[in-house]
Amino acid sequence: MPNQKEGNGSSPAASNGHAEPEPAPSDEDNSLDAILVRIGQFGRYQIINYVLLCVPMLFNAFFSISYVFTASTVVHRCNITQCDSPASVYEESWLNFTVPYKNSAWDDCHRYVANETEQLYAPFTDPSGAYCDAVYFNRETETCGHDFKFRDEEKTISTEFGIFCTDQWKLSMVGTINNVGQFVGIPIGGFFADRYGRRTMLAIAGALSAFMGVIRSLSTNYYMFLIFEFLDMAVGSTLFPTAFLLAIELVGPKRRVAAATIITIFYSLGEAFLGFLASQVQHWRWLLRVLYAPAVLQILFLWILPESVRWLLSQGSEERAAAVLRRAARINKRPLPDEQLDELLATNRQKLSQANESQYPIMKAVRFFSLRILNCCLCWFTHTLIALGLSLNSVNLGGNKYTNFMLNGFIQIPGLLLPLIIMDRIGRRYSLCASMLLCAVCMGASAGIAPDNYAGALTLFLIGKLAITCSFQILYFFTSEIFPTNVRNSLLSLCSMVGRIGSMLAPQTPLLAKYYAYAPQILFASFALMSGVLTLAFPETADKVLPTTMEEARDLNLVKRRGQAVVGEEAEGPSTRKMC
Repeated sequence: MPNQKEGNGSSPAASNGHAEPEPAPSDEDNSLDAILVRIGQFGRYQIINYVLLCVPMLFNAFFSISYVFTASTVVHRCNITQCDSPASVYEESWLNFTVPYKNSAWDDCHRYVANETEQLYAPFTDPSGAYCDAVYFNRETETCGHDFKFRDEEKTISTEFGIFCTDQWKLSMVGTINNVGQFVGIPIGGFFADRYGRRTMLAIAGALSAFMGVIRSLSTNYYMFLIFEFLDMAVGSTLFPTAFLLAIELVGPKRRVAAATIITIFYSLGEAFLGFLASQVQHWRWLLRVLYAPAVLQILFLWILPESVRWLLSQGSEERAAAVLRRAARINKRPLPDEQLDELLATNRQKLSQANESQYPIMKAVRFFSLRILNCCLCWFTHTLIALGLSLNSVNLGGNKYTNFMLNGFIQIPGLLLPLIIMDRIGRRYSLCASMLLCAVCMGASAGIAPDNYAGALTLFLIGKLAITCSFQILYFFTSEIFPTNVRNSLLSLCSMVGRIGSMLAPQTPLLAKYYAYAPQILFASFALMSGVLTLAFPETADKVLPTTMEEARDLNLVKRRGQAVVGEEAEGPSTRKMC
């Protein structure tokens, strides 16, 4: 299993199949990791498959958050029948007496009431009969109905299905349903991946999700769109964790942390590229087709990608597992003695024959670590709420929303790399706390920025997004280190599942701005501040051996730090993470 410091200090590109041979493992060590060290930890074979697996990471970013553009509202105002003509545009000189101005924009759902009395006598006082003058309007307001003037040529389900003003909650509901689909789909996808193979699940789920997206582009009404948004994520949300596991399982121990970080970066790049594509294709139907149609080709992974060696061994498919390892050794131009391979298979047979595993004492662990688990769940909830909430609110910052969204994706890259530098130097706990408090400060400060100060708002937003991305990455490592081995995966999954509630609520946060412009920022700042302070209640785990028993996990604060960190297999990196 990877050593944290070695993994952090190593670049995946450093081992390319032509490096000096690494020392062969001893006769006593014939594990799969030892074989990976012998055949090359990140050789040509791994690089080829790693690059292929970056493709579903990009598609998963498209699928997970495309609703930001397909189900967004568009900038509009009331159509003023007394003033507007077919040639008029969104900005006109007479708007100051026909449409209210608030929150640095023209009111999108109200107009000033026309003074009918003045208009009745207008032909006598104004022979031209033109009623577009301040004298013909008073300061009372009324709703627009469904008669609007739009600023841009952008077409979304809002413009096509007539979803405006009091119906805008339907647009936010698309994001919530998307995340409900992920909540349902990730565990189901994990079950099928364990049952039928990770490569098989990746190929079929990717192709099915692509079909769902294309069908969604043909939606004839809002509810058809919503149903296929859910189905898309129910089948496609497994792309990220499955591609992630396949990517790191054939990478050697020293390269695993770096490999996990780099492939996660491709999700962020996918978000940024989505912003670019949306700026070029501003019709929601064609945007969906551009995003989803190429993803049908993921079905080819059935013939291109190898199946997971670890999964094959767990299913007793020894010949197929051996064939994959021999092929990897051949392409990497490294020797693989049959004796070492035979020893691996013999050890695997012994493990399978003793597979009568004891039950995980999950209920005992819940009682034993109740406060730690509650704190962990709150921390996960906070991160999913803020991380996705910031991505969704980036398009409401002002300026060019496509540029804002691309910057939102790019700023996550240093946020993913920063933990590799600070986690071992200042510790998990202080790194997590400092990152969350920085996010809280940025969100709180943004509430004091003037509405027309776009540069200031964008700067604070980007720093806050970098901080929450950094702390989210730390949280994955940290959560996997504060619980004992036999319940680690179960409790990590529990915290992640509770956290998913935050991502379901995040799409609703832009609606808060309708009542107070800075309400989303204040909400994010409050949760980041509260949860950030509470992270200090966690035990420090940097440079400590992962706890095996509940007593060891309980006494982590009593264990002194070692000279070198040791990170277990569960701390290889995020296995189910999605950065919004």
